Amino acid sequence: MSPRSASVNEELRRRSRERLLQATVELVGERGYEATTLGDIADRAGSARGLISYYFPGKRQLFQSAVHRLMHLTLAEALDRPPRPEGPDAGRELLARAIDAVLGLARDRPVLMRAHMAGILQQEGFVQCDEQQRLARLLHSTVARYGSADPDTDYPLLRALLMGAVVAVLLPGAPMPIARLRAELFGRYGLDWELGTPPGAAPETEATASQALPRLPVQG
Repeated sequence: MSPRSASVNEELRRRSRERLLQATVELVGERGYEATTLGDIADRAGSARGLISYYFPGKRQLFQSAVHRLMHLTLAEALDRPPRPEGPDAGRELLARAIDAVLGLARDRPVLMRAHMAGILQQEGFVQCDEQQRLARLLHSTVARYGSADPDTDYPLLRALLMGAVVAVLLPGAPMPIARLRAELFGRYGLDWELGTPPGAAPETEATASQALPRLPVQG
């Protein structure tokens, strides 16, 4: 039997890593972060326990990579959803979809996203990984399509606003309604409520603090 080619081995490693990431998302979403062990993840993925150490330094790094993968896959699906935005207002529709995608994860996967935000705020901080970089590129390109004159500056602001909104949705004992947070973000960027995937009618508010902020310039 001839040995496998380098490309075949690389594909097998990619699939093995993705199974571990998917198993992590599933188990933490079901049980929570602390109740999920690396052994549980390996069993769900059908992998050897030692294989996790080959790809990831530890549980926290594995978990953050898994959530970032879920986020960039969810965002990519939302941005590519037909009908594809065209014309001068395409960037506004794409930004609306991006906001809705992230808020949707907070709504639909609260256990997972709460554990993710808690991990980022702990001592380990923000883990830089391939999955996070893919998410960053999607958000950066969305800001550029929206019309930002300086995406390198405006992308971190969008990321911070989205993270703050996710925390507000998931805050134990005092969660904010997603519709109100969406209205704040849409007001900040001058987006019409009907863009993206509206969660019903817009909240009836007068001027909000975010609407008083200067909006990013939109290039024609």
